[in-house]
Amino acid sequence: MANASHWKKGRGKLGVFAPLLGQWRTTADTEMGPLVCERTFKTVLGGKYVQLTATWTFAAAKGAKPRDPYQELCLFGPHKEHGLGFWSFTSDGKRSEGRLFDASDIHPQALCFAAEMDAGFARQAYWPGDKGAVHWCVESRTKKGWNRFVQHTYQPG
Repeated sequence: MANASHWKKGRGKLGVFAPLLGQWRTTADTEMGPLVCERTFKTVLGGKYVQLTATWTFAAAKGAKPRDPYQELCLFGPHKEHGLGFWSFTSDGKRSEGRLFDASDIHPQALCFAAEMDAGFARQAYWPGDKGAVHWCVESRTKKGWNRFVQHTYQPG
């Protein structure tokens, strides 16, 4: 798993995902209540793509009906115009497509993908944390720079 001193890329175009392969988990307090988010990265389709499965589970308020988890299925792989790209599908029926993007302003080893979304241009980035953790954030581009609206720290598991 990833380590701030051991975030090593593998071979080939998809080698940038080597530090992320496996299962990751975080907990957070959010405006929607307590959250558990699990992310799994694995190679698929003969090693030609990396698949991300993410599940966001929010605790139900006392006496309320439990919410269905929010889910994402995403494939990362070769994009004919942009080197590496992604194709994301979510349980709310949305989909997005984007490309590898620079996020060296976040961390020199950040792995970032960006897309034009309904609300504007956005990016998500992963970078190494301490003791094998992985940081993840989502930011939207504004006239003044990047607006970070979510950040998690994931542990292996």
